[in-house]
Parts: sequence; C-alpha cells; structure tokens
Amino acid sequence: MKRSTRNSILLHLAALIVSAFILLPFGWMVIASVTPQRVLITTPLQWIPDTLDFSRYAQIFQGGADSVGATFRAALGNSAVVAVGTVGISMIVGILGAYAFARLRFRFRQAILMVFLATYMLPQIALLIPLYLILNSLGLLDTTTGLIMVDCALVIPFVLWILSNYFLTIPEELEEAARIDGTSRLGALFRVILPAARPGIFAAIMFAFLLAWDEFMYALIFTSSDAAKTLPVAISEFAGRYTTDFGLVAAGGIIAALPPIIVAIVFQRYVVSGMAAGAVKG
Repeated sequence: MKRSTRNSILLHLAALIVSAFILLPFGWMVIASVTPQRVLITTPLQWIPDTLDFSRYAQIFQGGADSVGATFRAALGNSAVVAVGTVGISMIVGILGAYAFARLRFRFRQAILMVFLATYMLPQIALLIPLYLILNSLGLLDTTTGLIMVDCALVIPFVLWILSNYFLTIPEELEEAARIDGTSRLGALFRVILPAARPGIFAAIMFAFLLAWDEFMYALIFTSSDAAKTLPVAISEFAGRYTTDFGLVAAGGIIAALPPIIVAIVFQRYVVSGMAAGAVKG
C-alpha cells in the first residue's frame, strides 16, 4: 500500500471516529426524545426503546395556554428576536469599529482593541450585579430589549476581533483605487471592503448568532416571565422539583438546536473560509 493511500485512510478513519464522538450525544438526544419515560429511568438503561413516544413534540407544539408548550413557543419567539436584534446591532457597530481599527492610524489603537477583547474575556458572573443594576435603573429587566443590550456587550468585542483581522487581509490598494476615483472613505467601505470581506462577515454573523442564541446566565437572571424568557431558560425549567421528564428536555433541546444547525449548514463554506482568512493576519 502506498504511503499516501495509507495516510488518506488513516485520516478518514480518524475523522470518522471524531465525528462519531461528536454526533453520539446528539443521536442519543434524538432517541431519548421519543423514548417513554418509564424506559428512560429503568436500570440498567435500555438504549433502544421498545416503543416510540412522540407526545413530547405534540406537547411542545400543541400545548394549551398554561402548558410547557406555550412557554416553549413564547421562548422560541423571544430567542429569535434577541438573536436577530443582537446580530443586527453588533454587525453595524462591529463593521464600522473593525474598519477603524484595521485602516485608521490613531494613538492607543492596539491598546483599545485589547480592552475590548478583555471585556469579552471577563467571566459573566463578574458582571451580573452591575448589569442588573443598570437594567433595573433603565426599566429594562424582563424585556427582550434589555437582553439585546446585554448580549451586544458580549458579541460586539468578538465581532470587532474577527472583522478587524479580516479587513487587514484585504489589500489597501483596492480601497485607494476607489478613493482616487472620487469615492469617500465610507463609500469605499460599502463598495469595496464589504463585498471583498463577505466570507468574514458571514463568519461573524454565524458566531454572533450562536453566542446570542445560546446565552443562558444573563437570560436566567434578567428575565422572569414568558414575555422575555429565552429557549435555554425555558428548557432548564422543564426539570421539575421532584421529577424530570428527560425526554421532554431532549425534545426541547433538539428543536432549539435546529435553527443554528440550519444556519451553519447553509453558510458553512463562508464560515470556514472566513475564519481561516481572518486568522492569517492580525
């Protein structure tokens, strides 16, 4: 066997093993969501159910006004509003800020960028009390607007880091040629830089969406009703005080995971190329 062929087989085998380890928990979650509760709590665990139970999905999508399904559906809408709002604001601020860091020369440029990154690296628990007091003073507790503001504080530094590195990979000559033709700096940004940076922008959108969609701690502390509660919080409340329907938790987790998975599949080519190029220079 040729060395190249052997290396290719080993590489594919390693990829298959890693994929199995990654997908195994998700596969078990799918099985658990249609497994009767009596089977899930048996000892030893029965991996393959003798019957399939789809009642959890019916409970989520068709439950009445006071059911966990109604709470889940409201949380699904809230998560969509918070994620889309956070991505929109973060991308507008992040694109303009990243362009300034990549193209403009001013004092303490690198230091200011490091400060933004430092705020992203701070543990969330350290910011809970200050953010709670701020939202309370503004009357934004238990609102999607308050969650969007808090999530933007998390996402914007990340977008700045991704896009500023990506903008540095775009030759300045393209922008200078556009400005010689009479285009303003802002016009060059929208007509030259953004089309060239499309892969990096898609990557930033993808990861900003994931950060906002999956955020749990702030949503747990700053919300208390169905008016603003998001999916991670709603799923955590499926666990009762004395008993937990693990299948219902699994069904909720699968539904909550579908939007990010769909977005990732649609934009995976842009995400991979954007992250790879953004890491080249910085």
